[in-house]
Amino acid sequence: MEKEAPHRDPANVFDPEKAAPFLFAGGHPGWLGLTYLGHGEDWTEIRLPWREELMGDDVRRVIASGPIFSMLDMGGGIAIWTRARRFVPIATLDMRVDYQRPAGERADVIARCECYRTTRSAAFVRGIAHDGDPDDPVATMAAVYMTIGDFNPAGAKND
Repeated sequence: MEKEAPHRDPANVFDPEKAAPFLFAGGHPGWLGLTYLGHGEDWTEIRLPWREELMGDDVRRVIASGPIFSMLDMGGGIAIWTRARRFVPIATLDMRVDYQRPAGERADVIARCECYRTTRSAAFVRGIAHDGDPDDPVATMAAVYMTIGDFNPAGAKND
């Protein structure tokens, strides 16, 4: 019998808290300084810390929209893996971010993303970015990700 690829092995349960040091160690997420905050069955929270290099406005000293977009995209991916309970290769197909207001001066921004629906080859995510009060978001997000290969493990029911 052929051995399953590690991302398809049901014994390899994806744990965002354990995966975060690897996911945020390098590349773009590492440069942004993203950190893990928490997760549930189908959601995750991550933080984008304020720093000079991420400023979008020299007068108000707030994080630019680009890093917030990147944080929401990463949070969406992690929410998908959390819901699937395993790593599955994904690609962002469509992502809409509606900015409500600038973040507070020198404020960190937190993303909370939820994977609320999956099909055989797609995952749907919604999220918010806020600077301390989830009821007063900096931005809201809706995204569709393509999953490479079957999203759900063999025998699992699609939404």
